[in-house]
Amino acid sequence: MTQQTLTLGHSPDPDDAFMFYALAKELIPTHGFRFEHILQDIQTLNERATRGELDISAVSIHAYAHLSDQYILLPSGASMGDGYGPMLVAPRAMDRAQVGARRIAVPGVMTSAFLALQLWLEKPANEIDFVVAPFDEIFATVKSGKADVGLIIHEGQLTYQQEGLQVCADLGAWWKASQNGLPLPLGGNVIHRRFAPAVRKQVSDILTASIRYSLEHRPEAVKHALQYARDMGAELADRFVGMYVNHWTLDYGDPGRESIRRFLSLGHARGLIPRQPQLEFVV
Repeated sequence: MTQQTLTLGHSPDPDDAFMFYALAKELIPTHGFRFEHILQDIQTLNERATRGELDISAVSIHAYAHLSDQYILLPSGASMGDGYGPMLVAPRAMDRAQVGARRIAVPGVMTSAFLALQLWLEKPANEIDFVVAPFDEIFATVKSGKADVGLIIHEGQLTYQQEGLQVCADLGAWWKASQNGLPLPLGGNVIHRRFAPAVRKQVSDILTASIRYSLEHRPEAVKHALQYARDMGAELADRFVGMYVNHWTLDYGDPGRESIRRFLSLGHARGLIPRQPQLEFVV
């Protein structure tokens, strides 16, 4: 049988590796589809998605506002910060006013972390002194003095203390407290609109099956994910995976979808994103 190859973009980090373990190791039926894994940092994936280059990709929810005309959200694959999320860290703790007056190293202007930062500071990007650095170089950027504060995502949320840094703010905790308990929507998976609805649904089911397989075979999937766990042992990697691959990842549910609407609505109302996209999911 002829296979159709689809490009699948995701980050080289433990949670995405865990999520796509079954696909990478060909442990589940793929019904004639073959997936070419493209591993790149989230800012690069966001940029590629704005150009429509990938068939399926992990993207920042912030970036979805810029690419909803080309892609549709898949119902599974979400990364939600349920009371935790991107953190602002520095050699010493600072309050909001102090952070807002310092240079901040950020992992990309299209990341959800950067939109959350703008909402938290109540400032648009052109009023923030920031420098962009790859997410895994944020610590080094702060420690070298090129920035005073780092906006960290991924496993840095669990390893910042090893770098001698302190938390100034947890944007996921702030969002949950300010939005009646909703999780902070960080990332999601999208599929290009060029595919027919029946193909979108088929691919969506395969990706959901991969996530479910990993959750049901956790030790093996975590072991696979460890190859992408920078500065983390098995226990810490398992904890990190649990933060971002869970019931929210299998399906956003009504609260998750409402959180996306609210996040992008606030961004649009404050002039931080060009439009408020109509949320559309593969069904």
